[in-house]
Amino acid sequence: MAVWTLGLNHTTAPLDLRGRFAFALDQLAPTLHRLRQDLAVKTDEAPEAAILSTCNRTEIYCAANQASPHDTLHWLARTGGVSAQELQSHTYLLEGDEAARHAFRVASGLDSMVLGEAQILGQLKDAVRAAEDAGALGTTLNQLFQRSFAVAKEVRSSTEIGAHSISMAAASVRLASQLFEDLKNIRVLFVGAGEMIELVVTHFAARQPKAMAIANRTLERGESLASRFGAETMRLADLPERLHEFDAVISCTASTLPLIGLGAVERALKKRKHSPMFMVDLAVPRDIEPEVKSLEDVYLYTVDDLAGVVQAGQAQRQAAVAEAEVIIDAGVQSFNHWLGQRGTVPLIQQLQDQADTWREAELARARKLLAKGESPEAVLEVLSRGLTQKMLHGALAELRSADPEHREQTMQAVQRLFLRKER
Repeated sequence: MAVWTLGLNHTTAPLDLRGRFAFALDQLAPTLHRLRQDLAVKTDEAPEAAILSTCNRTEIYCAANQASPHDTLHWLARTGGVSAQELQSHTYLLEGDEAARHAFRVASGLDSMVLGEAQILGQLKDAVRAAEDAGALGTTLNQLFQRSFAVAKEVRSSTEIGAHSISMAAASVRLASQLFEDLKNIRVLFVGAGEMIELVVTHFAARQPKAMAIANRTLERGESLASRFGAETMRLADLPERLHEFDAVISCTASTLPLIGLGAVERALKKRKHSPMFMVDLAVPRDIEPEVKSLEDVYLYTVDDLAGVVQAGQAQRQAAVAEAEVIIDAGVQSFNHWLGQRGTVPLIQQLQDQADTWREAELARARKLLAKGESPEAVLEVLSRGLTQKMLHGALAELRSADPEHREQTMQAVQRLFLRKER
């Protein structure tokens, strides 16, 4: 089986390009169906497939009898509405053991913007679950991902890769603290109610701001999160009219279009008499129009802007990275060994089927002899001799008929298979 990974991430592609290839979790099943259908037309085989899509990366993992990375690239380019040539300059393609190594590094947090962060492991598990539910996951990718989870667990428990790390949520609070003298005096609005917003709310709540509000498309989910932190809830439709009430706005939704536009922010600033606004857009694609950053009294940060903050403390984790790589190397070797063995499965099955055929034939013969009144001892003798002859027939025939050039090779094979000492 061939295994390959095609991806783009925060180191290879700018935010707006990544936004073209962002897939919400509930979009993965139909997207995987289209991918596999498209590749099946070109290769006569629907590959195993999984898609990992986060704010920092989109990666396609595939496995099939024959690799088709070129077709995978063209499919992704069409999906995002860009040329394959343009996309190729921002992507990476990994095959075989390098694809496995990459999956293990991603799961372990070694490939993340926040080195050693744990959130990516949960996101990868969600992606695998979605692929499994969509019927796109087979034995090979299932093994790859289950082994990546095991490697990630060992890396996290055996090294200090997660020590000293600063999350996106913590970085948002740190930046807000640089703008506002005391966070207890500000009002904070959170747009969205997903996992990332939950983390950000948790960090801000610890600083006890004057007020917090959560705006979400579904009020029920927003209310569930708000009730835990004493925040109010509001509808997304009310955002334009109430935006001026908040000193800090942090947004992270799965919307494909910006929710907060330049005009809305300009009106909010006017009502605030140009009092500064702190805004963080953690969404990919963007939730806040990029033109907002040009406004004099707005401090807008994107996922990529936070890179410098979250990478603080990275030097202290370099020793842990070296230890993690050793664990990952062992995981890659183990997966490659398993993948190599997969090629022998059909032959093993054929051997077992042939042995069963011989056994059934000799048992049938033995039953007939017993029915005729032959003694059990004589029948056992005939049974054992018959099985022995059938098992040795192929090897003996090869030895007798092999030409001189191949005889030595045949002799070594027979010695290895039949004459090795029991261990």
